[in-house]
Amino acid sequence: MATVLVTGASGFIAKHIVRELLEKGHAVKASVRSERGRQQVADLFPDAGLEFVSLDLLSDAGWDAAMTGVDVLMHTASPFPTAAPKNPEELIRPAVDGTLRALRAAQQAGVCRVVLTSSCAAIYKDAAKPPMAQPTREHWTDPDGPSTTAYEASKTLAERAAWDFVAQHPEMQLTTINPGMVFGAPMDEHYGASLELVERVLGGTDPAYPAMPMPVVDVRDVARMHAGVLDHDTVGQRFPGNAGAITFVEVAQILRTGYPDRKISGRRLPDGLVRLLAKVMPDLRTVAGNLGRNLDVDGSDAPRELGFEYVPARDAVLASATFIAARTSA
Repeated sequence: MATVLVTGASGFIAKHIVRELLEKGHAVKASVRSERGRQQVADLFPDAGLEFVSLDLLSDAGWDAAMTGVDVLMHTASPFPTAAPKNPEELIRPAVDGTLRALRAAQQAGVCRVVLTSSCAAIYKDAAKPPMAQPTREHWTDPDGPSTTAYEASKTLAERAAWDFVAQHPEMQLTTINPGMVFGAPMDEHYGASLELVERVLGGTDPAYPAMPMPVVDVRDVARMHAGVLDHDTVGQRFPGNAGAITFVEVAQILRTGYPDRKISGRRLPDGLVRLLAKVMPDLRTVAGNLGRNLDVDGSDAPRELGFEYVPARDAVLASATFIAARTSA
C-alpha cells in the first residue's frame, strides 16, 4: 500500500478520493489551505490517522516537507469558479503554476507517481475536430478558441504543462483523470460550485433552460478512477470521466419528475434566445458558446480499463438533489 498526498483535500471530489484511498488500505497525507478545511476533512475521517499539511498553489512554502514519506501525488487542487472572472489569469495562473509547483516538488523529492485531476473541459473544444464529432481522450481544447472560457483554458493549460513537465523528466509517471460535470452526493455540506446547477433548479427560479449538453459523472466514480489507476498499468494515459451527456433542460426535467411538489420548469430555452440573451447576461455566454458543439466526451476507456460501471447520469443528478433537498428543508 502507498502513502498518497492528496492536494486540495477539502474539495468536493477530493473528500471522496480520500475515502476511496483509505478503503483500499492506503495512507493519506491531506493538504488543505486553512484550519477550516482541515477540520472538515478531520471530521469525516476521525479515526483514519490522516496527516495534514498546509499548502498553497501560489507559494513554495511547505511543498518540500509535504513530500516527505510520500509515494504518490494526487493533485486535485485547482480553482473552480462560481462566475467567469474579468481577468482569465485569475484562474489560469494558479492552475498552471500550482500544477508545476506540485510536480517540481514531487520530482525533487523522488516522488515519481502522479495522478492529476484535469477535466473534460481540456478535451472537448479541439479546433482540429468538427464541432459535432465526438471528442475522445486524444483531443485537446484550444485554449485560445473564440468560445473557450477561462476555466476551460485553465484546465487545458495546466494539463498541458503537466505533460510537458513529465516529457522533460522521463522518470515521472503521470496519469490524468478528466471528469465532466461532477454530480452525486457530497460527503458534507461544503460542496462548492459544482452542484449549484442542481441547487438552482430545485429553487424553481428559472422559467426555462438551455439545451446545452454536458458530460456528467458521479463523484463516486471520479474517486474510483483516481484510486483505481494505482492498481492498473495506466502511466501516460488520460481517462475522461463521462457516464453520458445530458442537457440543462434534461436536468430540470429529471428534477421536475423527482420533485413534483416543487415549481420546476421543464421548458426549453430556444437556442436563438440563448444567443440573444447572452449579449446582456454573462451567465449565458458560456452556454451560447457551446451550442452546436458535441461535448459528449467518450468516457468508455475508464470503466473498461479500470473495471467498474458508471453510475447513470440521471442517478448522479438525483443523488445531488436528494442531499440538497434534505439540507434546505432541514
